[in-house]
Amino acid sequence: MNTSDIDENITAELARLRDSIDNIDAAVVHMLAERFKCTQQVGHLKAKHHLPPADPAREASQIARLRQLAENAKLDPAFAEKLLNFIIAEVIRHHETIAAGEE
Repeated sequence: MNTSDIDENITAELARLRDSIDNIDAAVVHMLAERFKCTQQVGHLKAKHHLPPADPAREASQIARLRQLAENAKLDPAFAEKLLNFIIAEVIRHHETIAAGEE
């Protein structure tokens, strides 16, 4: 089946849904950018006061919180945890760079 065989109502619905997905993706990117602006400030504060880049207790608490939020939102908690772990790893990398005076 090629695209010319698809009903134009289906094509229009796909376009509408994809536009929504694109808008959501843009919002996610902007929210992540804002989150990283905040975590950069945390990194500078930690470096100034000689605190470690990682905070395992905070990270565990955040993972539990995010898993619960995911469950409530009908999102796979394991996926949410993987996403947060990826973000946390990047934050720690930023904090280590700040602490090393490379930023």
